Amino acid sequence: MVPYLHFAGGDYLYFTAWTPTSAGAIAGACIGLFLFAIFERWVAALRGVFEHHWKHRALLLSSKYSSRSEDIAQALEPSLKGKESSTSSHEQESIQIPSYLPRSPRRTIPPFVPSQDVLRGILYAFHVFLGYALMLAVMTYNAGYIISIVAGLGVGEVLFGRMITGSAH
Repeated sequence: MVPYLHFAGGDYLYFTAWTPTSAGAIAGACIGLFLFAIFERWVAALRGVFEHHWKHRALLLSSKYSSRSEDIAQALEPSLKGKESSTSSHEQESIQIPSYLPRSPRRTIPPFVPSQDVLRGILYAFHVFLGYALMLAVMTYNAGYIISIVAGLGVGEVLFGRMITGSAH
């Protein structure tokens, strides 16, 4: 392995058995790395789509269990209506719902949902694995590999970039 950019073959690509030496083998490796880089961007987009879905699902879960003063006031309203028949109109005016009802603080962290958080961890680990695999190919200093990877990442970003959220980028 030479420590400078070159186009020559003979560098190991992931395994000793994968050592492209001929021009056709290097071209095939470049095409494979190009497609591999597009696949990496697709996995990032998949993570982004799942993150969006999980975010909305967590918001639904957290809003389902949050209590607001309007909800409490509506819940108290039927019990006040039952008292109307037994109390005079003067007493009815003195019964008021307090403007501030104590409530639990709003959640700032989404709840832990094993079905989505375990999958999130697996997807993240796989995405990082793909990134490191591409990095290992770049570390061969083969300019053909580097150009193929950068071009594949660019094409993958054009195809799937609009679906990727901030954390998956």
